[in-house]
Amino acid sequence: MDSILAQADLWFAQYKINFILSILIIGLYEFLQRLAIPKLEILVEKGALKNNALRKAVTITRLFNGVIALAIILLIWGFDFNWLLAVSSGIIALTGVALFASWSILSNITAFFILLVHQSYKRGNFIRVVEGENFVEGFIAEINIFNTVLISDNREYIIYPNNLLIARPTVVNPKTHYSAMGKVQDMKPSVDCNDEKKAP
Repeated sequence: MDSILAQADLWFAQYKINFILSILIIGLYEFLQRLAIPKLEILVEKGALKNNALRKAVTITRLFNGVIALAIILLIWGFDFNWLLAVSSGIIALTGVALFASWSILSNITAFFILLVHQSYKRGNFIRVVEGENFVEGFIAEINIFNTVLISDNREYIIYPNNLLIARPTVVNPKTHYSAMGKVQDMKPSVDCNDEKKAP
């Protein structure tokens, strides 16, 4: 028993700085979690989004922060990253493309957080997404990790990718509604908000 305690004391004396830094990183991770999650709750509440949007945002935030914290802890304990240097540049390039390129599926996750922050995309807002002569419009019903659900005046559900939603010109709460989708030049308003206001 004494030999085990002596070895433990020797190990702690040798790796005391590594141990303390690891505890600090874990504490910083917890602090960032306590800082980020309430802010996400406020954003979701302001956007009038459903609770599952908050759960998804919290899960992704915890995963991202956890991976970074684990990598730093491994670095503190002397994990040899040299063999990863050749691969890391490719991984970073692929990750950057995956998170931000408009054709990438993972870029929808980046767009998901942008939509959470942007108050124009609040649940219940009527939006028209314009791409050239074509458009898609509807009420924002839900913002998911990969797509946003729009409901048209005809009660049609439209699933629209998040990355395209933030990349296209968007009209928020337009005065007139056309239909779920089509060409702008061929459409006549199906709903005129001004007429609704004039009606007795």
